[in-house]
Amino acid sequence: MAGALPLGDPAPADGRLPADLPVDPAVPFSAYLHVPFCRVRCGYCDFNTYTATELRGARQDEYADTLIREIELARAVLGETGGIRPLDTVFFGGGTPTLLPPGDLARMLTAATAAFGIRDGAEVTVEANPDTVTPDVVRTLVGAGVTRLSIGMQSAVPHVLAALDRTHRPENVRTAVEAARAAGLDVSVDLIYGAPGETLADWERSLDAALALQPDHISAYALIIEDGTKLARQIRRGDVPAPDDDLQADMYEAADARLAAAGFEWYEVSNWARPSTALRQAQGPSPVDHRSRHNMAYWRGSDWWGFGPGAHSHVAGLRWWNVKHPAAYAQRLASGDSPAAGRERPDPEARTLERVLLQSRLAEGLAIADIAAQRRARVAELIGDGLIDPQAALRERRVRLTLRGRLLADAVVRALTD
Repeated sequence: MAGALPLGDPAPADGRLPADLPVDPAVPFSAYLHVPFCRVRCGYCDFNTYTATELRGARQDEYADTLIREIELARAVLGETGGIRPLDTVFFGGGTPTLLPPGDLARMLTAATAAFGIRDGAEVTVEANPDTVTPDVVRTLVGAGVTRLSIGMQSAVPHVLAALDRTHRPENVRTAVEAARAAGLDVSVDLIYGAPGETLADWERSLDAALALQPDHISAYALIIEDGTKLARQIRRGDVPAPDDDLQADMYEAADARLAAAGFEWYEVSNWARPSTALRQAQGPSPVDHRSRHNMAYWRGSDWWGFGPGAHSHVAGLRWWNVKHPAAYAQRLASGDSPAAGRERPDPEARTLERVLLQSRLAEGLAIADIAAQRRARVAELIGDGLIDPQAALRERRVRLTLRGRLLADAVVRALTD
C-alpha cells in the first residue's frame, strides 16, 4: 500500500467544489479510473494497491458498481459549476485493471461516457498485466470503446523480473501484443531499468525484445526505491544492492539510442512514441498520435477527475484526493458521501513550480516566460552546462532539454525554481 495521503484542507462530505472556482469549459477534461487490485505486490511498488488478503471488507465483484456511484456524484458536482465537458482521454490504471472481468471495465467506461460524453477520436487506455490479456478480453474492451492497451512488460530477462517480483511469463507479452494488434488497438509497453542484478547487457536484451514487438509507444522508467516497500527494506538490510546511478544513466542512453535508431521519438523524459505523418503536419492530438495523450493532459495541467480509492483529481487549480482503502471508499459512497479525503488550492508560486517540473520534461519544452522572472537568467547557465538546447532557447524562447539535460532533469528544475 502507498504512503500517507497529502496534507490539505478537509473536503466537504457532499463533494461540492468552491463556488468561486473558475472552471473553464474550454480546458480539456480527462478521467482516470483506478483499479486497486493486484494478485501479488511487486517489491518496488508504492502505488495504492491491494492483494486479496488486504481488502478487509472490500469486494472486487462489487467494485465496478461502487466506482460508478462516484461517476454519478462527479456528474452532479460538475453540473453545478458548468464544468461538464466531453472526455478527451480515459485511463484505467492500477493495480491491474484487467484482474476485473472485462465486462466490469466496459460498464465503468459506459457510465463515464454517459455522464460526460466523449470526443470523437478520444484516447481510451487500459493498463494490463500480460498474463491477463486474451483475445476475448481484448474484444470486449474494444467493443466498449477502448483504443489503447498499455502492457506491463518491465523486462524480458527472467532474473530481472524475479528481482522486481513480477510474476508474468515473458512469452505472454508477445501473446498480449498480438491480441491487441489483431483487435486494432494501439499498443504501449512499459519497461523498468536498474533492478538489482540487472546488467547493461540485460537491459539491452529487454530493449531489443520490446522493439521486436513493434509497439507504438515505449515507456522506460528508472527504478526508484520508495520508502516502505519490500525492496527498500531489502536494500536497507544489505540483501540486494541499491540502484547504481551511473549504470542507470548508461541504461538511459542505451534506450534513447536504440529507440531513436528504430524510429521512435522521445516526447517526455521517460517516454518514446512512433511518429505519425498527421502529427508532423498539425499541432495537437490526432487519431494517429501515438503519444500518451492522457499523460500529456497531466503534464500540461489540464483538468481531470480521478475515480477510485486514493485517486487524485484536478479541476481549475483545485486538487483533491480520495480515501485510500477500498472498504472506506465503498462505505462513503454507499452512504451518499463523497470519497474525497482532502483538498488544496496551490498558490501561484506552487503552481509555477509544478509547471516547471512537468513541462520542462517534455520535448516541446517549457516557455521561458513561464519561469519566474528572477530565475530566467539561469537559462544561460544551463545552456553553458550543456543541459538546455541553445537554439530552442534563443529562437523559440523555450527550455528544451538536451540528452544530458534529460539525465539531469531534476537539477534543471532545481536551478529554475530554487
